[in-house]
Amino acid sequence: MLTHPHEQENAVGTRDPRVDAYIARSADFAKPILKHLRELVHRACPEVQETMKWSFPHFDYKGMLCDMAAFKAHCSLGFWKASLLKKRIAIDVRTGKRKDGMGNFGRICSLRDLPSDATLVELIKQAAELNEQGIKQARPKPQKKKPVRIPADLAAALNKNARARAAFDAFSPSHKREYIDWISEAKSDDTRQRRLETALEWIAHGKHRHWKYER
Repeated sequence: MLTHPHEQENAVGTRDPRVDAYIARSADFAKPILKHLRELVHRACPEVQETMKWSFPHFDYKGMLCDMAAFKAHCSLGFWKASLLKKRIAIDVRTGKRKDGMGNFGRICSLRDLPSDATLVELIKQAAELNEQGIKQARPKPQKKKPVRIPADLAAALNKNARARAAFDAFSPSHKREYIDWISEAKSDDTRQRRLETALEWIAHGKHRHWKYER
C-alpha cells in the first residue's frame, strides 16, 4: 500500500476463510456492507492481513488496523488509531451529527450510512501509514475511580437473587460500573426495567455486560 507502483504487483495480502464464513452467516442486510468494507480495505492496503479476533473480522497491517462487525440490525467499522486520523469520523454522513454505536461510524444499517469510498480509502491509508511509521496512540491518563454506587432498584433486585448477588459481588469494579451505567442511562422507566431484568439474568450466569464481544 505504501509501496511504489512498480512494487505493488508483489504486495500480497491475505483473505481469511473465517471472514468469508462470518459474512455468509450474517444477516442479509449486513452482507453487502461487510463485503464492501472488506474490498475497500484490500484496495487501500493490498498487504493487509485478515484475521478473526473477539469473534469478528480484523484487518492487520504492521499492527492492528481496523475491524468490522455485524449485529442484529446494524454493522460497525472501527479504526484502532481513530483519534490520530486526520479526517473527522463518527458522524452521520446525512445529518452531520455524531452517531451512537460501536465503532467509529455509529450504526451502519445500509451502504448509505457510510462515507464515500474515497473518504474511507483515505482513512484506511492514513491508518496504515501510522502503523508503518510505528506511531502509537497515546494512552489516556488513568482517572481516579469513584466508589461504585449501586442504584436502589438494582440493589433490591440483587438482594432477591442470591446467585446474581454472589456473581455481582465477584465482579471487578469496572464490570459492576458497566451494568450500573447501562441501567442508569435508560431514558424511560420501561427501558430501565427491561435492562434491569436482562442484567439480572446475565449477572446470574456470571456474564459481564459486554459478554457477547468476548472470546
